[in-house]
Amino acid sequence: MSLVETNEKNNAEINSYPLSNVQMELLKLYSTNLKETDLEELKKVLANHFAGKATKEADQIWKQKKMSTDTMEKWLNEE
Repeated sequence: MSLVETNEKNNAEINSYPLSNVQMELLKLYSTNLKETDLEELKKVLANHFAGKATKEADQIWKQKKMSTDTMEKWLNEE
């Protein structure tokens, strides 16, 4: 199979899947040529957003399992 045929096959496979709402929004963003500083800021915003969600979820798990800083100390001192 030639490179052109492979690319056409890959493009057809990609086009057969609908885009998610996140992909659609990112495509809109990609159409803008951001300054490097804006791009870095966007990366930080996205990282902080997902880090915050992960922290919130971890806090809920710790609360449900009645964990504390003592729990963490015990884990750190295990061999």
